[in-house]
Order: sequence, then C-alpha cells, then structure tokens
Amino acid sequence: MYKPLLKVTVLALAILPGLCHAQSFSQTAQGVKADVGSQSIEIQFYSPSIVRVIKTTKGETLVKESLSVIKKAEQVAFSSKKTSENLNLSSKALTVSLNLKTGEISYATPNGKKLLSEFERGEHFTTVNDAGSKALSIYQAFKLDNDEPIYGLGQHQGGALNQRGHRYNNMMQGNTDDVVTFIQSIKGYGIFWDNYSPTTFIDDKNETSFKSEVGDGIDYYFMGGGNADGVIANMRSLTGQAPMFPLWTFGFWQSRERYKTQYELTDVVKKYREIGVPLDGMIQDWQYWGSNYLWNAMEFLNVDFNNPKKMIKDVHDMNAHMIISIWSSFGPQTMQFKEMEAKGMLMNFQTWPQSGSEIWPPVMKYPSGVKVYDAYNPAARDIYWSYLNKGIFSLGMDGWWMDSTEPDHLDFKPSDLDNKTYLGSFRKVRNAYPLMTVGGVSQHQRETDSKKRVFILTRSAFAGQQRYGANTWSGDITSSWQTFKNQIPAGLNFSLSGLPYWNSDIGGFFLGKFNKRKLDDPEYKELYTRWVEFGAFCPMMRSHGTDAPREIYQFGTKGTRYYDAIAKYINLRYSLLPYIYSTSWDVTAHQSSMMRALYMDFPADKATWNVNHEYMFGKSILVCPVTDAQYVKKSGTGNDAIMVEDFSSTKNREVYLPAGIEWFDLWSGKKFAGGKNVSMETPLDIQPVFVKAGSILPWGPQVQYATEKSWDNLEMRIYAGKDADFTLYEDENDNYNYEKGKYSEIKFHWNDKTRTLTIGERSGKFTGMLNTRKFNLVLNPVGIEPLTGKSITYNGKKTSIKL
Repeated sequence: MYKPLLKVTVLALAILPGLCHAQSFSQTAQGVKADVGSQSIEIQFYSPSIVRVIKTTKGETLVKESLSVIKKAEQVAFSSKKTSENLNLSSKALTVSLNLKTGEISYATPNGKKLLSEFERGEHFTTVNDAGSKALSIYQAFKLDNDEPIYGLGQHQGGALNQRGHRYNNMMQGNTDDVVTFIQSIKGYGIFWDNYSPTTFIDDKNETSFKSEVGDGIDYYFMGGGNADGVIANMRSLTGQAPMFPLWTFGFWQSRERYKTQYELTDVVKKYREIGVPLDGMIQDWQYWGSNYLWNAMEFLNVDFNNPKKMIKDVHDMNAHMIISIWSSFGPQTMQFKEMEAKGMLMNFQTWPQSGSEIWPPVMKYPSGVKVYDAYNPAARDIYWSYLNKGIFSLGMDGWWMDSTEPDHLDFKPSDLDNKTYLGSFRKVRNAYPLMTVGGVSQHQRETDSKKRVFILTRSAFAGQQRYGANTWSGDITSSWQTFKNQIPAGLNFSLSGLPYWNSDIGGFFLGKFNKRKLDDPEYKELYTRWVEFGAFCPMMRSHGTDAPREIYQFGTKGTRYYDAIAKYINLRYSLLPYIYSTSWDVTAHQSSMMRALYMDFPADKATWNVNHEYMFGKSILVCPVTDAQYVKKSGTGNDAIMVEDFSSTKNREVYLPAGIEWFDLWSGKKFAGGKNVSMETPLDIQPVFVKAGSILPWGPQVQYATEKSWDNLEMRIYAGKDADFTLYEDENDNYNYEKGKYSEIKFHWNDKTRTLTIGERSGKFTGMLNTRKFNLVLNPVGIEPLTGKSITYNGKKTSIKL
C-alpha cells in the first residue's frame, strides 16, 4: 500500500545570539524559522545540497504529507551568520541567504557564485474557496540571469527545449502533456515546486514563477548539483530512485489499436519468428473485457479472448513477453465499479468512453456510465489490485499498459475539480493522479511477487514516478513530421525532469492526414521508417498506432526498401542491448539519464544549450533523427494531387557536433572535429549517428529475442582519440536479486596514449554468470555489421591488451 512518508514538523531549538532585535526567528534542527512581515518562513536543509523552503501566512504551520518526496531530512552540518539585514546559512555545498526585512531568499555556491534568488516580496497568498474549504492560491517568483537557459517541466508538445520565454497556463495532466513542476538551469541547480493543483508557469522578461490554484502554503525544494546529472541525482534522492527494468523490455515491441482476438496477437509473434526479425514484447490494447459497460473489468469477458492463459503461454513459448491495457476507470457493470461505488470511491466527471456504444462518434443517448476511481484512497488501490491480480496477473501476465493515467477528463468544467478524494478536493491533488495509480499497481505487484520486476508503460507521470518501474509514452499523438520533430525535446525535457524512461508511438498514434491512403502513402512510409530509426535510440522501442497496422511486414518484404530499413534498425537495437542495459544500470546505480540533451555532457559549449533536434543516447552515442520528408514529391494538381516516391537523388541532414572532442560516424567510421555543423548524406536507411571519441561500446550478438544468446563473445568497439571508460553490467535479467548484490561489473579502460585496453577484475557474481568468456576487441570500427578484431579469453582477472 502506498503511504506518503514525509511529515513536516518544526522544532525550535535556540534563538540565535544577537538576532532578536529586528525579526522573530529561531534556529531549528534543519535550518531556521522566521517571521517576516505577514509571513512565516522556514528553511530546512534536507542534505548539504538540497534545501526545502516553506512559507505560510504568519501564525500558520504547514503540516503536509508529500506525495512525491520520500526522502527524510538528513542531519546536516551548517553554520549561521548575520550580516546587515541577511541571515546566511551555509552547508558544505550551498549558502542560503534570508533577507530578514523582505523575506527574499537567495542561493549561492560556497565560493560565492550566485545561483538564484527570489524576487523581493515575490510571493503571494490569496484566500480561495476550494470545494467549500478555505485554502490559499500560492505564487512565488524568481530572478534568473538574462541568458540562463532552463529545462524540464515534464513533457509538452510545443517543440521547445529551453523553457525561457514560455508560459504554461493552468497546467494539468493531459493525454499528450505530462506536468512535472520541476525546472533545472544551465547553472547547475533545480527547483521542485511541490504542489499538485493546476499550476501556471511563467517565464518572461519580468519573472520566472509558479502559481498554483490551491495549497496550504508555498513548499519548494532548491537543489544544487553543479551540473544536470548532479541536479537529477538530487531530484531522485528526494523523490525515489529508478529500479532496473527486465532486459527483455529493452528489445523491440509491437502493438496496435487493437488485436481483436487472442489468436491475432499470437499470430503476430509467429510471423516475426518466421521472417527472422527480432521481437520481445507484445501489447494487448483495450476491449478484451467486452462491452463499454464492462470497461476495464480486468477479466477476459470478450468471446474472442476465451483462453487467455493459453494466449500468454503461447507468447512465452515463442520467447516473447506480453503486457496488457488497464485503465483508471470502470464501467457500471464491473465488480470494481459496484464495490467502489458503494464505498464512495468513484469520481463524477466525463471520462472516456462517453458512450456505451462502440460506434464513432459516441452515441450520447446511451451514456457509458464509466467513472474514474479515487486512486488517492489506499483502500481503493487495494481493491484495484485485488481484481487485477486475480483476473490477469495470476495468469502469468508480464506487465501493465496503464492507459489514461492522467486520467481522461472530457468536457472539462472547473467544478469537476470539486470532486472529493481521500486527500481532499480533486483540485488540490490533481496532477499527482498518475503517481498514485501507477504507484498502487507497482507496490502491490512487488508485495505479491518480487521474483518478477515491475514493468509499467503509462501515459502520464508526475515527480517521483520513476521509483515505480514506469516508462511513460507521449500519448495519442498525430502522425506528422512536425509532431515527430516535437517528440525529441518532449522526451528530453521529460528526462531532464528526473524521469529517465520515455518513448513515443512509433509512427504516431492517429494517421491524421495520411488516413485516406494509409500505408499506401509513401510519405507515411517514409515518416514511419524515420520514426523507427529514432525509436531504436529511445529508452523503449515500441511500434503502435490506430487507423492502420504497423507490423514490419505491412511495409513490404525482405529485399524491399522500407522493410529493409526498418529491419536494419530493429537488429541494430539488439546489437546495442549490452550498451543499453549497462546504461540502465548507470541510471539505477548512479542516477544517470539514458536520453540526454547535448548540454548535459557539453555544458561549456553554448551552441548545445538550445539544440532540440539531436541528443545523446547514453554518454557515448549522438543521434540526429531525420525529421523532414526527403524522398517524396507532389504529383498531380488540386484535389487529385498525391505524394509519390522520389529517390532520384540522395538527400542530406545537417548535424551539430559538440566542441572539445572528435566524433566518429557510426556508419562509415569517418572522424569529424567537434564544434561545427556537418552535412551528412541520409539515404532512407541512414539516420546520422555519431560515437564520441573516447568511447567503448559493447556490441551484442545477432538474436531474435534479448536472451536468446549469452554475451560470451562480445565485440568491444573502441573509438580512440581520448581515454575511455566503460562498465559492462550483467545480472539475472528479470528479478530483484540485483538489489541483494547479485550482479557483476567489468570495468574497461582505454589508455589512448599507450594504445592499451585494460579489463579490470570482475566484481560481483550472480546465478548463471559467465566465469570464462571471450571479448573480440575492435579498434575504430566501421559500420554496424559484426567485425573481426583481436580475440582474448577473459576469466574475471585483470588483464591489459595493446592494440
């Protein structure tokens, strides 16, 4: 059962000597509490580099159980010093200054470098009526440097990476927008605004501010870190670490809206095995439960899914895995609805589906009666899992596709937010809904069976959700080049908000303008192919959509243009699995990020600060997706005009290579200097991909599924030009034994000056570990096909090889 762990208590320990004459304040175990004007301010050190700020109207005390923050405050050594009107509190990582006259708080490094300050009297408290209860509307403004980029705020679809100059009004969770009230700066600090109500974020020439509709007071966390990785590490320290996903989740996933019978789904796996294209994951979308009145019954009540246990077994017997769609709402004929309705655990607003009929558009004279459940209520989460466990998990299901976790809120009216939840009005806790419902499933599954790692694919997220084994997708986006282009900064800002696992529907969910010709439209086939290329370098590679099926064989056969390009990138994904899995360990063990804005690794290169069309995948690979049509042209005129293929010439894509290092083209092996734009040829099957000089990449075997072959003869690709380090991580692939230390690490170091690769002594062990293996060492490789290099036998002992 999910229980918020943080409760605020204030303990006044001592009045600081000589500081009583102007304002009332006292030192506490964690910092200081002061009354300034009409407000009470408390500054708490949670760690040397994390500070919590609480502001209330004078005489009030904020007693709050945070839904996102699970960290308990550390005992932090800090000093206090009074200078003029300021009280300075200094830890080994931060100096926090409180102006005792104005209440303004500012932050600096220990050596005096200014990081951020609040506006003088830049906070407002306005009394509001929240569903019949007295509450506050809260506002806090900050002062940023004029040329200081900021990032984060979760996922938004406007195409911006740098959030300066942007305004987001009344942010609430939506189908394609995921609100995370967190920003971080190029200067190496972050702010988490710990409020769950609709929130407006403004950045303009006057201010950078958060304003939330309701709260009991201002509550935010300032965190240093020195760089983006350090800030994210602090955010995860506050809100929870990301666990390991099973190895198979990093393979290729196939889905559609929807497989209409269990045999249609299993036939897809059979077909992939027959054509020899790798596949690890299948997803069953909605309506396996039957009618809309049985919405999300968590049982296979559809006659075309009459033997679900066999379906799951058939998938497993073909060495694939399966997850299934579950929702945050229930139809009126379901057992869950009846039990929760009797206990007051359902909310009353319009959600999907609106009609009991499946006809489109909805036939509103037959309302579905579907209602969203109160995921804030621990007893409701218990009921939710009890049915899910009995109806589906007990059959052997591998994970969950938690759809509509924002949840769907149609025909929105402000009064809808007056709905009562277990934690108060829906307005007060609105944006934390996905955190609560995803957390409920995750925690219950771990309590039920800890032998299988939790894997949840979900449509919405809030701060802290990374701790629940959740990968968020970007919602029901439309198929267009612009939408595709916007996914890159959407995914990057999501990652920069502290949530490391993200993906999008490859090809877009709705076909949009392509719906007339569907897969006969060559422009769509080009778009889909380019999206597959991008998807190969995302934390999850998943094909999904409506209006037309998306399996690889829908795009041709082996030897044809689109099919071959798609197959090439699916196979490339599997070659990269040892790199990807080791990177996921870096996420879990060292708070890293898999999908990385360029500035994260190259902050000194100002040209990277606003790059929203390319990124690092892990710390070695630079990816620049092709996000414009290149191989179609218009044929005909007027209403008869259509797009046709045009491969008469090879097109190009411009790529910026960050300064200070050299780069290797993955495809040709050609080396390029950094700090400039380069024009790269981009035939249909080439997406610009570069490897940073000073990289070691493990290259996996050619397989049909992730665990088909052991990594007993890995190709280790060394890209010279600079010293390099890489840690190869391995474990038992799909359980939590790694938390007990059952895993291994092998550290590789390349000394560029001496041309020597040192393979360190293996640390750790686990069941099934390779005690002896071979490594095939390849220096400055060319292409993606397996290469022959210098083969060595490794038995876990330190060894050095000159190349």
